[in-house]
Amino acid sequence: MACSLNKVNMFTKKRALLMLCVALAATAALAADKEHGTVISEVTLFVTPDPQAQKLGRVTRGRDIFLMDHTTVDNKPWDHLLAVVDVDLERETMREISGWVPASVVVTTSTPNGDQIIYGEAVDSENQAEQRGGRKNAAQDAMRLYYRLYEYFPSSPLAGEALWRAADIRWQLEKSDIRLRPSSREMSPDMRTPMDDQNLRLVMKKFPHTQWADLAAFNLIDNKLCGSWKGETKCPEKESELYEKYAREHPQSPKFAEALFNAAWRQGALVEMYRTQHEQDKSEKARKKAMELAQEGAGRSNESDPKLADWKPRAIEFMYSLQQGIPTYDAEADRK
Repeated sequence: MACSLNKVNMFTKKRALLMLCVALAATAALAADKEHGTVISEVTLFVTPDPQAQKLGRVTRGRDIFLMDHTTVDNKPWDHLLAVVDVDLERETMREISGWVPASVVVTTSTPNGDQIIYGEAVDSENQAEQRGGRKNAAQDAMRLYYRLYEYFPSSPLAGEALWRAADIRWQLEKSDIRLRPSSREMSPDMRTPMDDQNLRLVMKKFPHTQWADLAAFNLIDNKLCGSWKGETKCPEKESELYEKYAREHPQSPKFAEALFNAAWRQGALVEMYRTQHEQDKSEKARKKAMELAQEGAGRSNESDPKLADWKPRAIEFMYSLQQGIPTYDAEADRK
């Protein structure tokens, strides 16, 4: 029944998204001759180009806007915008708002170095999201800004990375939300609502055979992982295969060493699982497999990249534990 409900929920969500896309398309048709753009700072919309005028609302970073008009007041440039805000997939609603803002915060498709300006603000927003006490909703701001760069400047050298970062942020936010649900502890991944992989697959489609496609493919593994092993061997067996398969299919991926470590660690878990089940032959086979995978991953760890360099010492420590008979997994605790 849970699987059926998940399918219904996904269908409903996709239907809502389709309806909103139609509505957004209608808005785009009305502004077809207008220039696309976004704002790189949260800004107030005014009824007239005057900071003392009536306030209409706020537009947050990365929102899709249409530049409807332009004027100068007291030697200060102002832009008249039409923005789509407050998109709600659950209620199938959206709200359009138009007004005047200082032109300094608007970046359009004709802005010189517009792709780099949007990218810079996206990085700043992402850094804010990672800081304790950082700006509220900064991650969502970064996600929108990265996507706007890809959307407005598809030929930019930054487009592939921007689309990947937008997709990854969305994935991580949804992943954090799903982890709070009781279904996240179900052993079978089919018993929980999967993360929406549409944007990750878009990265793979638009930028195939790139590191961004490799990174997107790595994230997709999350939907296939068990929420809990409950002390059973089938989950680590399957997951080890998934990570090793990824490494074989993406040998140039920045995630190559991590994938092999993940595969090796699960084989290390099987060492203890089989041992407690008195299946010594399988336990020894898993130990050898774990050593082989860890050794291969350590040899391919990218020591020139600080973010990737950790996998070599982690693999070496893991192999040491296996050689010394130090358990790398608590089978008893996982059954609880």
